[in-house]
Amino acid sequence: MSRHSSSSAPKGGATRGSLAERVEEHRPTHTVEDYLMTMHVMERDYGEIVAARLAEMMGVAPATVAMTLKRMERDNWITGTGRKAVHLTETGRQAAHSVTRRHMLTEWLLLRILKVPLPQIHDEAHGIEHAISPSLEERMRAILGDPQVCPHGNPLPGYEHVVSAWVPLTEFSPNERAIIRRIHEFAEENPDLLNFLIENKLLPGVEVRILDILPFNQTVTVQVDNIPVTLGFAAARYIFAERRAP
Repeated sequence: MSRHSSSSAPKGGATRGSLAERVEEHRPTHTVEDYLMTMHVMERDYGEIVAARLAEMMGVAPATVAMTLKRMERDNWITGTGRKAVHLTETGRQAAHSVTRRHMLTEWLLLRILKVPLPQIHDEAHGIEHAISPSLEERMRAILGDPQVCPHGNPLPGYEHVVSAWVPLTEFSPNERAIIRRIHEFAEENPDLLNFLIENKLLPGVEVRILDILPFNQTVTVQVDNIPVTLGFAAARYIFAERRAP
C-alpha cells in the first residue's frame, strides 16, 4: 500500500458540522489515506497497530514511516507516535473507514461494470479511490447493491460481523470440508500469490477439502476439483473459509 501524493496535508481546526463532514472537508493526502487503510486492517484483524510493522506493510523505509507518523499525529489522524503501538483518533478512524469503503466499492465497479480481471482490480482501485466524492460513493453503493464485502471477501467498514465465523485454512483439520470466503487484504498486495490462488481456483465461493495440515514443514494441502494444492502457512493464514457440516 505504498502509494504517494503531493496533495496538501489537512490543517485541522474545524469545529462545525458532523465528524464525517469535517473528515471530508480536510480529506487526508493520498499517502496518508494509504497509511490509514493499512492501519484500519491491522486494528480490525490484530487489535493493534504496531508501528514497527508499518514499514514492511507499506513497502517503505522505517525512517519514512516515522516521519509520516509524526505528520499524521500533528494533523490528529493518530496518537502514540514513538511508542510500540499507535492508535487512530476518531477523526482518523472515520477517514480510514471512508477510504477503505471507497477502495472496495471501486473494486466492485471495476469487476462488474468494466470487466477488469480479478488480479488487477486491487491495484487499479488504488489509482481511483482517492478522487471519489461522497455523492459519487453513495451512487456507487446504490448501483452495486450496497455490498457488505469486497470481491475478495473482506468486509466493508461496519460489516465486520459478516466475516466473523470464517477462519484461516491453518485452523482446519484433515478431511474437513470448507467453502473459501475471503482472501485477506495483505494477500491482495502480493500479485504472485493472488495469481497462484486464481490459477488454482482458490477463490471465494469455491469448496475445498482439507487433505493435510503439516506443522513440521508449515504447509496446508487442500483438494480443489480433485486436484491437490499445497500452500505454506504464510499464505494459508490469509485464506479464510467457512466450515461445512460433516
